[in-house]
Amino acid sequence: MSFFVPQGMTRRHFMKHLAGAASMVAPAWALGHSLSVHAADLKKRHKSAILLWMGGGPSTIDLWDLKPGAPTGGPFRPIRTSSDVEICEHLPMTAQQMHHLTIVRSMSTREADHERGRYYMHTGYVPNPNIQHPSYGSVLAHELMEQRDGLQIPPFVVVGGNSVGPGFLGMAWAPFSVDSNGRIRNLDMGVDETRIMQRMAVLDLIEKGFIQETRGLAAGDHQKVLKKTLDLMTSDQMAAFQVTREPEAVQERYGKTGFGRGCLMARRLVEAGVPFIEVDLGGWDNHQNIFPTLRDQKLPEMDQAMSALVEDLAQRELLQDTAIIWMGEFGRTPRINGTAGRDHWARAWSVVVGGSGLRGGIAVGKTNGDGTQCETDPYTSQDVMATVCQALGISLETTFTSRSGRPMKIANSGRVIKELFA
Repeated sequence: MSFFVPQGMTRRHFMKHLAGAASMVAPAWALGHSLSVHAADLKKRHKSAILLWMGGGPSTIDLWDLKPGAPTGGPFRPIRTSSDVEICEHLPMTAQQMHHLTIVRSMSTREADHERGRYYMHTGYVPNPNIQHPSYGSVLAHELMEQRDGLQIPPFVVVGGNSVGPGFLGMAWAPFSVDSNGRIRNLDMGVDETRIMQRMAVLDLIEKGFIQETRGLAAGDHQKVLKKTLDLMTSDQMAAFQVTREPEAVQERYGKTGFGRGCLMARRLVEAGVPFIEVDLGGWDNHQNIFPTLRDQKLPEMDQAMSALVEDLAQRELLQDTAIIWMGEFGRTPRINGTAGRDHWARAWSVVVGGSGLRGGIAVGKTNGDGTQCETDPYTSQDVMATVCQALGISLETTFTSRSGRPMKIANSGRVIKELFA
C-alpha cells in the first residue's frame, strides 16, 4: 500500500499525524479500468498544459538554433522539417512534427545557476528569501480547475522528477510526483490499506478540530491535502497512470524509456482532465563529451517520445486545447570548452512551444552568427508564461495575494509573444 506526501510537506510531519490516529472504518481501494472524462468531451471544454522539463540546461545551440560553419557550431548539421525551420539532424521524428511547434530562439535570462535558473524558469520570479512563489504548474492548475468538476486525481502531476512547489497558493496545489511507471512517490506505511484509511478518517476529524479553533493556515492546508489523498485512493481515474494498458504499438511508438513512458502518461492524464503535467528528462548538464552524449543518448530518447506526444495529441484532436512547453533552466555556451563540452549560458538560448492555438512551424527571434547573443528583442520566463496563459484563455489581469498581503500578478506581468498568435 502506498500514498503520496505532497512536495513541501515533510514526511515525518505527515507520519506524525497518521501514527497518532485511531481506528475507524473506511472504504477500500478501488482501481477501475476506464477514465471518467472522455477525450471527445475534453476537447470541447478542457484546456491543459504539458511541460517537458529538460533538467540540467540543454544545449539549444545544438538542437534548435544550429550554427553550421561557425567556430561555435559543433559537428551537428541542420535538417529540413515539416515547416520552414531547420533543426538538428538527430531529431528526425520531431522534424516531422515541427508544423505544430515553434522555436523561441531569443530567450535571454540572467540566472545561470542550476537551482536559481530552475526556480526562475518554473515561476517567472528570481528566488527571494522572503516569499515562495508558485510554480507554473500550480498557477495553471489553480486557474484551470474550474473546468474540472469531476477531476479526482491531482490537478498538477510531475512524472519522473520533482518540480517547484505551490508557494503561497498552498499545499492543495502542490505537485504530485510519480515515476514513469506510474508508481506514486510514496511512504511504505508497513500497514494494510484498511488501517491507512481508518487513520486518515481520524486525521480528518483532527484537522477539522484545528480549523474550528482557528489555529492558522496549516490545518486547512492539511485538510485539503487529506481530501485529495482520499479522493485519489478511491478513484478509478488512477487508471490514467497505467501506461501499460496502452496497446503495444503505442508504447513502442513513444519508446520504452523513462521519458517515453512519461510522455505517454502525459497524454493519458490530459484525457483524464488533468490541467498540468510536467515530464522530466534530466541529464543535460554536459560540461564534457557533449556531442556523443547528445547523439547517442539524450536526443534519440527525446526525439522519439516528444514527437510521439505531439503526433498523438494532434491525431486525437487534443493538441488544439493542450499547450506544450519544452525548456530547461538555461542553454549552454556557444564556446566549446577544453573537455569537449559546453558550460552554462543564459544570455541567448531557445524554448519550444506549441498547441492550444499557438502558431506552429515558425521560429521567433534570432541570435547572432555564433550564438553568443540575441539579435532581436529577448524573451524571458515570464513572457513564455504570459503567452501560454493567453493561449489557455487565462486572463493576464489575474492577480494573487501572497500570505503577507502582497499582490502578485500572474506571469509576473510578462509580455505576450505576439508572433505566436495568428
